[in-house]
Amino acid sequence: MLRFLLGPFVALLPKRWRCSLALLPSADWRVPSILSGLAEFLVAVAAMLYWYSYSVTTWVSRGLDLALAGKAGPGVNEQEIGFMAIFIFATHPLTWLIAYFAVEGSVRLVAAAFAESGLGILPLFVLDQIFLKITGQRGPSAAEQGGYTEGNLSSYVGAIREKVRVSLTAGIPDELCVSTEGAEGFLEIRASRRKPDWTPPRTVKYQDTFYRLEDSSTGWAPRPYRYRLRRLSAGVMSRTVLVYRPEQEPVVSRK
Repeated sequence: MLRFLLGPFVALLPKRWRCSLALLPSADWRVPSILSGLAEFLVAVAAMLYWYSYSVTTWVSRGLDLALAGKAGPGVNEQEIGFMAIFIFATHPLTWLIAYFAVEGSVRLVAAAFAESGLGILPLFVLDQIFLKITGQRGPSAAEQGGYTEGNLSSYVGAIREKVRVSLTAGIPDELCVSTEGAEGFLEIRASRRKPDWTPPRTVKYQDTFYRLEDSSTGWAPRPYRYRLRRLSAGVMSRTVLVYRPEQEPVVSRK
């Protein structure tokens, strides 16, 4: 219960601050970060609606008062006053500040839901970096804050893309394409999900046959991951051999 009550608030903090707290030392921050990002987005949207209603109404009222008093110049009508009120609202710093928190909340929500990355809010992260600079300490970089190594920040976007792709292609069986080139036999596996540790030149066992993984590539949906295997005349089972056991009955085709 304490986790769900305090977790969304603690999730606002940078990762380094959360790790330094004795509160919830081993908590999974995915759910609290999702709730925190969603709450930040909803609060920002509600604040934007209120700010729009209050500011536009106030500025239109002031504009009409000036027009009736003859201080707004000749020929000013209600449409021009309304347009000017909307223009002031759109260019007001508070409007941009609220919009920023709405975007930040949506980014934190998507990052926690799809990339399982518990991002804190940017102002506190900047404050933490300033503190580290002043004290001469070295903290985690922006990439490390999201759980990635330096120089690999693009993997954050890739992880989100991977999660979305997996959710859209769930339940699609693998496709096995059997072919021969001369005396050599080949097996191409087309899968909807990436297969961990399937990197050339690993040995793969499927049923009673051993194969050598020669190449892995990315194609088009719904089975974007493709693995080309060469059939071996013999093989020995060991801990390094990958055993291919598809969860669903694969679709087999021959060339």
